Amino acid sequence: MYIDYKLKGNVLTASLHGEIDHHSAVIARTEIDTEIDRVKAVGLNLDLSDISFCDSSGLGLVMGRLKKMRASGGSAVVLNPSERVEKVLRLAGIDTLMPIKKEELK
Repeated sequence: MYIDYKLKGNVLTASLHGEIDHHSAVIARTEIDTEIDRVKAVGLNLDLSDISFCDSSGLGLVMGRLKKMRASGGSAVVLNPSERVEKVLRLAGIDTLMPIKKEELK
């Protein structure tokens, strides 16, 4: 898995690519948290449009980033999950804690 970042104002978009399993979630958590701190983001978009697999480790990754953002008064959003990933997120109740949005990809 790899991650691309875009900063617009004080909102960081982290676009994740590949699969989120236990190993990749640990690495992604560290990388995303470092980037949040580096740019002093107050908003985080987790773009999951290119994630082909997400297990409970992926849920932990998403929830941990939400907790981190809320702890500093910020917010987080999940963008563009595939149908399969969105189903996992909704079954876990993530949609009741943070928005899951579909945006037109450019």
